Amino acid sequence: MSTILVSTTENIPGRQYEIIGEVFGLTTQSKNIVRNIGAGLKNLVGGEIKDYTKMMIEARDVAIDRLRQNASELGADAVVMMRFDSGSIGEDMQSVAAYGTAVKFID
Repeated sequence: MSTILVSTTENIPGRQYEIIGEVFGLTTQSKNIVRNIGAGLKNLVGGEIKDYTKMMIEARDVAIDRLRQNASELGADAVVMMRFDSGSIGEDMQSVAAYGTAVKFID
């Protein structure tokens, strides 16, 4: 599965492919109550809230892994035009979606 190439571009140089279809990787993450309190205190003085940054990095990684899994299940060799979308659910949850087009190499 980790051999599935993921590209943000439409074309993969030197490769020809056929389109299989859309693929997605979704996750929703939250931090525990102690971390939320710490983040609230940091909000008073300003600056980066490192626990939330770490949570978003983890969410991005999970979303890409799930995108690759979805592509692998369809028999794809790669995903092109990969994009991210994210949003908050409530005050302490973030959702991340990775999506793109699964393709199969024909060359």
